[in-house]
Amino acid sequence: MSDDCIFCMIIAGDIPGRIVAETDDALAFLDANPMARGHTLVIPKAHRQRIADLSQEESRAVFDLVHELTPRIESAVEADAHTVGINDGEDAGQEVPHAHVHIIPRFEGDGGGPIHVAAGERPDLSDDELDTIASNIGE
Repeated sequence: MSDDCIFCMIIAGDIPGRIVAETDDALAFLDANPMARGHTLVIPKAHRQRIADLSQEESRAVFDLVHELTPRIESAVEADAHTVGINDGEDAGQEVPHAHVHIIPRFEGDGGGPIHVAAGERPDLSDDELDTIASNIGE
């Protein structure tokens, strides 16, 4: 736990949260500043800043809960679909330094776009650049 982390404070019960699901290692609650009705955050109970900081067991607990909740959230708010996203690091838009997954219900005509718009302009990469990147990731 981190004393100055708002998500750790929700886990500890020091501040209120609208908790919708809980396991031994993960917690899900409604986002206090939702992008849509039913916008839910799923977090590890252990304070981990980035996704790569999660153990395999912690990652499994978080993503198992995401898998379980997505259809339940869609049903609860009568959504047409959902977007699952992670802002992993400050430069990616992460505002709370505790790893978390957003489940955002989507509705026909909601004005939102695909996740591809999150990164701004798309790079123009050559086949050689793509091959190099793929090779570097595979190492």
